[in-house]
Amino acid sequence: VLQKDPKEALVIAVTARALFDLEEEHKLYLEKGKEEYARHQQANQDKPLPPGTAFIFVQAVQYVNMMILKSNPADKELFDIVVLSNNSPESGVRIINSAKYYGLEISKFYFVSDEDSTQYLKSHRVKLFLSADKTDVCNALQRGVSAALVFQQDIQGPRIPLRVAFDGDAVLFSDETDQVFREQGLEGAKQYEREMEDVPMGAGPLKAFAMHLGKMRQKFSQEDSPIRTYLVTARSGRDMGTRALKTIREWGLDIDEAFFMDGAPKGPILAQIQPHIFFDDGLQNIQGAQNVGVPSAWVP
Repeated sequence: VLQKDPKEALVIAVTARALFDLEEEHKLYLEKGKEEYARHQQANQDKPLPPGTAFIFVQAVQYVNMMILKSNPADKELFDIVVLSNNSPESGVRIINSAKYYGLEISKFYFVSDEDSTQYLKSHRVKLFLSADKTDVCNALQRGVSAALVFQQDIQGPRIPLRVAFDGDAVLFSDETDQVFREQGLEGAKQYEREMEDVPMGAGPLKAFAMHLGKMRQKFSQEDSPIRTYLVTARSGRDMGTRALKTIREWGLDIDEAFFMDGAPKGPILAQIQPHIFFDDGLQNIQGAQNVGVPSAWVP
């Protein structure tokens, strides 16, 4: 596995339960305790775990690294995947073996027993954290790390190129307009957007990750890029789209396609895009994405 420089790499931390399907094992842990869980993992250490929700995302990221190095073998700005787990080192053997079995380019595994493992994210320059535990995600967001909660689901989809879809408000952008909507209703939010059209929106919890992703995307021409990004927002394009597009332009963020759904369900368009991961702050939208087989991550 090629070693990456964390000062230059885009570091993504993924928990073992996000990367692999550990739901049965997690249930065993909750019902029978840590010791029985550890015994089970050690007894099955040579049996690969099934892929989890974030698995094809990691595979696609690996493909991007390959394409970057093909273009420039000396390039150090690569994706670097870190697996973070609350497993003991003894029971973590199965997780390492599973990654090796699937040919995942991962060499960094952190097995920590601390209740709040997110304290290690900033020191390791993590730019995105994916977890199946809501408390971990909230702790990471409070520490200023882009983070989202993945729900376990059976995933089948394209492996290349890497496709990442973002919701707008409270994900890519701040939730300022959402707050106006809650206080003044839809018409109030539309009026607010018209008045603020030339004022860029504040940063949402995933802006930093999106900017790093966009920077890597700029290594390639639009036709040859192994990375494609999408904005899929409930905003009305007619009434609230202009400010969003101007904000993206002001940030210098590359977005390949933007869909202003005007409140319509996002599932059908996501089914067409087939992203490796879709970030949204609305559980209804997450459910809609899951219903069409799209890997989804909730930004609480």
